[in-house]
Amino acid sequence: MDKVLLKDLRKQDKYTKFFSDWAKQEFKAHPDEKKLVENLETLSQNIGMREGLIICCFDYRNLGLAFFTGEVENLTGYPESVFRKKGMEAAFTMIHEDDRKELFNFQKIVFEAFHHLSLSERHTFEFSYTTRWVHRTTREVIWVMGKVRPYFIDEKGNFAMDLHIIVQLLTPPKVKEYDWTYSYTKDEGGRVLVSKNSQGSREINLTKKEKQVVQLILDGHGSKEISERLNISINTVLTHRKNILRKLGAKSTAEMVKIIASYDF
Repeated sequence: MDKVLLKDLRKQDKYTKFFSDWAKQEFKAHPDEKKLVENLETLSQNIGMREGLIICCFDYRNLGLAFFTGEVENLTGYPESVFRKKGMEAAFTMIHEDDRKELFNFQKIVFEAFHHLSLSERHTFEFSYTTRWVHRTTREVIWVMGKVRPYFIDEKGNFAMDLHIIVQLLTPPKVKEYDWTYSYTKDEGGRVLVSKNSQGSREINLTKKEKQVVQLILDGHGSKEISERLNISINTVLTHRKNILRKLGAKSTAEMVKIIASYDF
C-alpha cells in the first residue's frame, strides 16, 4: 500500500509548487546543520513524547521533512516511509481540502513578511495556525494547532528550515477553517502581531504585570489564583485581563490564548 501511495504522490507534486519561492532562495550552507537536526531528536525525547504531540522540521531547500516524530503516523494514518520520501507533498495531502487555499495564501503572507524584516527581526519571527487533518484510512477529521519558528536561518537571512510543535485539539475550536497569526520583535523593541482577522500589523506592549497575568492564564490559573499568586486584588486582575484583551484585539480569553500562541514572552 505504501508503494501505491508513493506512486500517486510522485505523480501529483501539486502542493509543493506553492512553495517554489521558498526553494528559490539562494541558500548558504550552515556548519552546524547536522547538529541542529540531531538536537531535534534530543528535544523530542526530553519533553516526553505523548499522544497527539508532533515535532517536525520542514526543509525549504528541497521541500522535504528534515525531521519528524513517529506520532505523525499514529495521528494521520500515513506511514513514516511516505513522509520520508515525499516530505511536504505528503504533509499537505492530509490537510482538509477546505483549508488548503488559506494555507497556501498564508505561506505567501509569511514569505513576504519575513523577507521585509531585518536579520535580527527574522530570528524573532514566529507564527501559529489551526487547521484540520483528515485521517488517511478512517477519514476522521482531526483538529490541530501548530506553533512555528525558524529553526535554521542561514548567514544570508534565508529561511531554510522551520520547527513545528503541533498539538491535537481534543475539542474542535470555534474557528471552522484554517486560522493563523504571526509575530516578531522589532529592532527598536515592541512585539508586532498580525492575525488572519486583523491583517493590519499592530504593536503589542504588555506591562511586566500583564505578562505575569498572561503566563498564569496560560498555566491554567483562574482570576482568584492569579490574585493570590501576585498578591493583588481580584478587581486588579480583572482590569489586567481587560487591558490584555484590548491590546491583543481579542474578544475572549479563548481568542487571547490563540493569539499569544505566537507571542514570545
